[in-house]
Amino acid sequence: MAKNDVRNSIKLTSVDELFSTEESRADSQREKVLEIPLSEISDFPNHPFKVKADEAMLEMADSVKQYGVLVPGLVRPKPDGGYEMVAGHRRKKASELAGKETMPCIVRELDDDAATIIMVDSNLQRESILASEKAFAYKMKLEAMKRQAGRPSKNSAQVGSNSFGKESREILAEQVGESRNQISRYIRLTELTPPLLEMVDEKQIAFNPAVELSYLAEKEQQELYNTMQSEDCTPSLAQAQRMKKLSQDGRLSIDVIFSILTEEKPNQKEKLNIQRERIDRFFPKNFTEKQKEDLIVQLLESWYKKRQREQER
Repeated sequence: MAKNDVRNSIKLTSVDELFSTEESRADSQREKVLEIPLSEISDFPNHPFKVKADEAMLEMADSVKQYGVLVPGLVRPKPDGGYEMVAGHRRKKASELAGKETMPCIVRELDDDAATIIMVDSNLQRESILASEKAFAYKMKLEAMKRQAGRPSKNSAQVGSNSFGKESREILAEQVGESRNQISRYIRLTELTPPLLEMVDEKQIAFNPAVELSYLAEKEQQELYNTMQSEDCTPSLAQAQRMKKLSQDGRLSIDVIFSILTEEKPNQKEKLNIQRERIDRFFPKNFTEKQKEDLIVQLLESWYKKRQREQER
């Protein structure tokens, strides 16, 4: 080989490459935990899981203040700069409440579908999940899985399974421990208007009637909600099924809704009615009806136990 050729061949290899080892190259490719400013981390778009400053969150904030964030979050870089949270929204909120300015995170390149699946999976591990959270989470993950099944992706864990002939809904059902039918029923809840879906979360409307009510048109759902509020009642499964059928036949009006809701149910029990203005002043403005009811029952139980102790003396 001529001298010039030797010189040129050496120039083509960098000094770093000449003296690096396989171990150092592998280390450079390994994911690292970085302290990222909270101001540079935005929430995942349409994040279906609610992050509330409740008692559990305040406890987490105290832990973060004392020990820091022990498990790093997972973020992905945004094209226009900054990062998008994939897993760790509650840890981010706790860090903010604890007065932290940064949070430890793993930075990973992820496409939209892979990020969606990881986001959903990381949150479904929680002990307590609202019906609305499951509904939108299942819907988002199922749509992402279907897109992945249609195009191979290095970030996809579902494509291989699909190649064996399983549908995305079947795979999702196996992963979350639900039946295919139950997955579909949860996803139906995403068709409810926000006020009705909130009543489902607060267990004011049972799951099965809620699924039937999801087939009502938006205007019909609004009329139903207004009637339930004014009459202080909710539909049974049979009543919800009747309203669904009437809606599909184009015969569900506000008068029909009122008639169905106010009819006496076979197992209906007499209710204790208290005027709202008599008790609302005792509760914080953000208290839900369920929270008010729970507190009233708790106070009554405390009063009853105190009364029993006095009688035993």
